[in-house]
Amino acid sequence: MSSHDAATEAAAASDKRRWIALAIVMTAAFMDLVDATIVNIAIPSIEKDLGASFGAIQWITAGYALAFAAGLITGGRLGDIYGRKRLFLLGTAGFTLASALCGFAANQEMLVGSRLLQGAAAAMMVPQVLSIIHVTFPAHERGKVFGMFGAIIGLGAVSGPLLGALLTQWNIAGLEWRPIFLINLPVGVAALILGRKFITESKAPKALKLDMVGVLLVTTALLMLVYPLTRGRELDWPLWGHLMMAGSLLVFGALVAYEKYKTKKDGSPLVELSLFKVKSFAAGVAVQLTFGVVLGIFFLVWTMYMQIGLGWTPLHAGLTGVPFSIAVSVAAGMSVQKLVPRFGRKVLQAGALTMIAGILLYLFVAGRYGTGIHSWQMIAPLVVMGLGMGLIVAPLTDAVLSEVPKEHAGSASGLINTTGQMGNALGLGLVSVVFFGTIDDEKLAKAPGEVGAAFTDAFQNSLGWAAGVLAVIFLVMFALPAKPKQHVEGGGDDEVVADDTAKEPVLTH
Repeated sequence: MSSHDAATEAAAASDKRRWIALAIVMTAAFMDLVDATIVNIAIPSIEKDLGASFGAIQWITAGYALAFAAGLITGGRLGDIYGRKRLFLLGTAGFTLASALCGFAANQEMLVGSRLLQGAAAAMMVPQVLSIIHVTFPAHERGKVFGMFGAIIGLGAVSGPLLGALLTQWNIAGLEWRPIFLINLPVGVAALILGRKFITESKAPKALKLDMVGVLLVTTALLMLVYPLTRGRELDWPLWGHLMMAGSLLVFGALVAYEKYKTKKDGSPLVELSLFKVKSFAAGVAVQLTFGVVLGIFFLVWTMYMQIGLGWTPLHAGLTGVPFSIAVSVAAGMSVQKLVPRFGRKVLQAGALTMIAGILLYLFVAGRYGTGIHSWQMIAPLVVMGLGMGLIVAPLTDAVLSEVPKEHAGSASGLINTTGQMGNALGLGLVSVVFFGTIDDEKLAKAPGEVGAAFTDAFQNSLGWAAGVLAVIFLVMFALPAKPKQHVEGGGDDEVVADDTAKEPVLTH
């Protein structure tokens, strides 16, 4: 360690304000984690109140994930260049404003637009959280701090759906679903006031230039792929939709070509293409993308199945999901601390097989009990699925990064996380195919009493798709290293920032 680094460590250790700064950034991270999951449980209430179409419902969830994914790498780079504190405060202000616009949305179009703004603001705010922690705390305290951050992640996963259910069920001041967004206002304002006072500003000394062309290309390609998927069923799958999806592949190709040119020109591409030559990294990106698809499909159709198909209240549905969230948190903690060091890749593969087992059990239970199913009959499949998911989400990033050259660890982490968010947005788009594609609207209009049976069938069809994708994930995992190697922390601030940017867990979005 250099004398400069030692002086920095000593200064950080003596600054007692760092614990207040930690509380502020963790609160902001918690707000984002909850907001990513809180909306699903309120969707039936939003649909009823605003008369939202199925396409709009998908954009309310997919739009947030898409804007978040498209902006993550950019948000991290902007923090490097202009200051992490500045970008954190700017992102928090935007997130708070967007939450207010969501809460006061007069129609479905305003809500969709506000959710896109909220996702874009989160993409500025979230990457700074772990970067600020890294530069605020000395090395010997970071293990404890990141452990606390892991607990916050678990709490966010458990409390998001339940908090959404309670706020919707209570119908505070007759506002129905709106408090799920308005609750962010006092939290956001407090984070802004305290963050300005207690967070220390920091920048990367050798920040790369922002690749605006790369940002534009990746955003355009994603929109061209996801938009036709979300609107296709509603518009009877028009020709322009198929052309847009095919065109997105050309734009992705243009992105690759431009990033090669940018690398030769000034060495500051948005995407470090050389990483894909590392087998474990390429496999890991494929796993992250497809796993994101599974999560995007499952959580939305599960909510609609329980609330619209079975007619359960938001609180009933939210409480039903608690065993699943607890199982994820427990398995995630065990996998990192106990299992992966001993069994390596087999833990992730066991997670995929466990999730498949849980899905097949859910298929059996949903088919056997039909619309008369009770929450307690769902506990077993949900716990099995949750345990499987926990075995995957926590150790995946380390497994993927273990064979990546140290100097590219940051860029690789950013790509992994962004890919997961892309998969999530794609999965939400695919709901129109695997769920709504099996529902006959005209038949239901004539026989409203058949809604429960139709939604149960659609839910089972979606589960079958999810199980199939997980089977593919299990096979791709063979390309991951058998045992993750020990990582050495990168020396440059640029590497650290990008690496920290990426550790935001894919589970939440």
